Amino acid sequence: MTSRKLPMPEAVIFDMDGTLFETDTLLVRVHERVFDTLREEKLYMEPTPPVEKLLGCLGMLLEDIWRNVMPDGTEEARKRADDLLLQYELEGLEAGEGELYPYVEETLRKLKERGIKLFVASNGLEEYVKGVARHKGIEALFDGLYSAGEYKTASKVELVARLLEEHGIRKAWMVGDRSSDVEAGKGNSLQTVACAYASYGRAAELEGADVHISDFRELTGLLA
Repeated sequence: MTSRKLPMPEAVIFDMDGTLFETDTLLVRVHERVFDTLREEKLYMEPTPPVEKLLGCLGMLLEDIWRNVMPDGTEEARKRADDLLLQYELEGLEAGEGELYPYVEETLRKLKERGIKLFVASNGLEEYVKGVARHKGIEALFDGLYSAGEYKTASKVELVARLLEEHGIRKAWMVGDRSSDVEAGKGNSLQTVACAYASYGRAAELEGADVHISDFRELTGLLA
């Protein structure tokens, strides 16, 4: 538990995958289904890449994910993989698959009780980001769910800048588990909180964050 305190924020902005949502609890099965279908449709005949490759790309924009996961795939295969990924993710969420990290909902409620606005800023697709929040029962806690899929932003720095401007926010924390989250925070002069409990990225990605937490409950302890 860190003893560090951060200035009281008007808002806290969260990444989704690897921060609020333990994505592998949904994505392992989805990953297998995507590549089974691609082979059935004769679009990609190679063996299924390790799911760790996909998990390691979380936080990237979708087109960059597929370039990394199947660099030998055609553009047609990657576009089809986009559609299948979203379809199977939403089906899994509908079926009750996937879990939030421990203590996420109760901690969000405590932050909300302190009068802090809560947002999500994710490089994912709009339907996925909103689907996770809805199916996991936390949608009503947020003042806005921002995604690169909805706003067509080229980076998370740009997405967070839009969020801040639209809501007139000047003091906020950016909370996430990837370098794109640290960059989004620093690029908008925000305090940055790195989630060291996630295992999808590399520890070096979080260098430069103001604070590292190993348990979601530590967020409330950071409040000055």
